[in-house]
Amino acid sequence: MIESVDALRERYPTPSGRAVRKTLDRLDVHARRFIGLAPFLVLATAGADGRADASPRGGAPGFVHVADDRTLWLPDASGNNRLDSLTNVAETGRAGLLFLVPGVDETLRVNGTARLRDDAEALAPFADARRPPRVVVEITVEEAYLHCAKALMRSRLWDPASRQDRSVLPTMGEMLRDQVGGEGPVETQDDMVARYRKDL
Repeated sequence: MIESVDALRERYPTPSGRAVRKTLDRLDVHARRFIGLAPFLVLATAGADGRADASPRGGAPGFVHVADDRTLWLPDASGNNRLDSLTNVAETGRAGLLFLVPGVDETLRVNGTARLRDDAEALAPFADARRPPRVVVEITVEEAYLHCAKALMRSRLWDPASRQDRSVLPTMGEMLRDQVGGEGPVETQDDMVARYRKDL
């Protein structure tokens, strides 16, 4: 078992060069462009009890609003109402974002403080959305940096040959029935997708 940072560091070279210097404390022109092209991100948070959570978030490219070079506004879209991420932000005031652009193997990482807003100023950029958000997560940027392409290259995430047919897994309804039970007919995948589309 590795039980200390020192023991861990003994197994790896010391980072140097660009790996260290690339971390910015604000959003430059490249980070802003990346965010403007990204239709998807993963929102990482942790609660007061230390339990971590990673939640997928998506929308049209540029769905995250860049308020200024230190501030991002992430609209909370309709979901399952568990509010795991929002509860964590309310408890700890921290968040990390991983932005992805289809076809681009590099990613953008943004870490900083976070708070929840429901005031007119924060909601205004999303007023024309089909379903305007109830809450906006405001992230104040402490770290922003481009992450190398290795992980996505290894996974071949954007390679059409890597795509799996949906049939490789049971439907969501079938998996949930097996996990939590339930009575009555199981919702088909087509019916689930049709139901989701009404609520996007």
